[in-house]
Amino acid sequence: MPSDVHVHTSGRFVYGNTRGDNSIASFNIDRETGKLTPLEIVPTLGSTPRGFNLSPDGRFLLVGNQDSNEVRTSKVDLDTGRLQPTGAKVDIPRPVCIKFAYL
Repeated sequence: MPSDVHVHTSGRFVYGNTRGDNSIASFNIDRETGKLTPLEIVPTLGSTPRGFNLSPDGRFLLVGNQDSNEVRTSKVDLDTGRLQPTGAKVDIPRPVCIKFAYL
């Protein structure tokens, strides 16, 4: 049950989350052909990931885990596109969409 897809600000990677196994899959994008090559599948560390988003600078990915009532953060390796959980967690009731405000 996929629920969200985002292309990294660099245009080099694409990410998609799946509610069925509570994961985020990442892929390399071949800039010449557009072909996707799988990188990794990582757990969201929560239950029922709905929405996620990349920070405007592309350094972090935040995922809202709806049924575990939390937002978790992973660091994005800007060279490889791989995700590394930071351990940061914010308790928020039923998060379903992650947006960044520009003030």
